[in-house]
Amino acid sequence: MDSTLDRAVVSAVAHRWHPVAAPVSDDALARLLERLAPPPRGRVLDLGCGAGAWLLRLLAAQPGLVGVGVDTSAPALDAARDRAAMGGLRGRVEFVQADAATWEGGPFDAVVCIGVTHVFGGPAGTLDAVRRSLRPGGRVLLGDGFWESGPSDAALAGLGAEPGELPDLPGLLAEVQRCGFEPGYAHLSTLAEWDEYEWCWTGALTEWALTEADGAERAAALDAARTHRRQWLEGYRGELGFLTAVLHDTRG
Repeated sequence: MDSTLDRAVVSAVAHRWHPVAAPVSDDALARLLERLAPPPRGRVLDLGCGAGAWLLRLLAAQPGLVGVGVDTSAPALDAARDRAAMGGLRGRVEFVQADAATWEGGPFDAVVCIGVTHVFGGPAGTLDAVRRSLRPGGRVLLGDGFWESGPSDAALAGLGAEPGELPDLPGLLAEVQRCGFEPGYAHLSTLAEWDEYEWCWTGALTEWALTEADGAERAAALDAARTHRRQWLEGYRGELGFLTAVLHDTRG
């Protein structure tokens, strides 16, 4: 990607149409948050919160909750604060610009961590970080990728991954259990959810490039959208899966 376009800006723009920032539909999101079921007046943490879609949706559904979202991206956090204000949630949520891998706080009754295990070096590192902020016996909503099939050389190249970097689904669940968590309810993203997410990602970035950006930014954004589209369609489409699971802390 051209260095004139910051990666945080690319991500914030690309997720305008799909702020959940994961291949998860609105219906599946609602079910997952319902199954997470934090206590009525509990505290919830979202590590790697992005624009705050998961956390804000949970707070809107359960008026007694308060929450904290942590992310390094200033553009995403600005969007999260705007959404909190528009939803009347500003007094119940705090968004902190910090490295989710080293930030510590709590204890929280539930921790949300969706699609950011790379920040922590994988699922085990993610769950170690989560446990630092989770009260004993609390619950986690974890979203992570796995290989549905393959992976083929094209899928590895499209994702920029090495063989063995991601597990298959049984391997991912086994890693979760080794870390002292028991999977409860879960959702496996469908191909339709993946396609919606990817078309929104590339489409929002393309629209921004053609209607708002100019010069070097326009060229860089179009290049980023085209590259991502090619990596998805010619690479990992149909091979990369996504699990979102409610995990119970068994060490409480």
